[in-house]
Amino acid sequence: MAADLDHIQQKLKQFAHERQWDNYHSPKNIAMALTVEAAELQEIFQWMTEEESLRLNTQKLQAVKHEIADVFLYLLTISRVLDIDILKAATEKLALNEIKYPLDKARGNAKKYTEL
Repeated sequence: MAADLDHIQQKLKQFAHERQWDNYHSPKNIAMALTVEAAELQEIFQWMTEEESLRLNTQKLQAVKHEIADVFLYLLTISRVLDIDILKAATEKLALNEIKYPLDKARGNAKKYTEL
């Protein structure tokens, strides 16, 4: 997967560079764009029931795929701009979450870690 991720990151960097967008890719701008894309993903599910959100038609599923990809690409971009190893950061965060949400307290419980 790391090789695939590196390939995507290189393609993404090339895509932006060819369009001379590098000067627009500040952490602030990317974070704002990421939020917009996440909101577009959320908008697809707005007003759906829980059940409807689990049974998407082909058109809705394609829209979800595109928005997830947009969010993912912005995450890759901001991690590149800030020189963050995204896979290492995710691994570290999972380890922190294991501490914050111990199995004996968090299993089957949706409460925030501060309320466990």
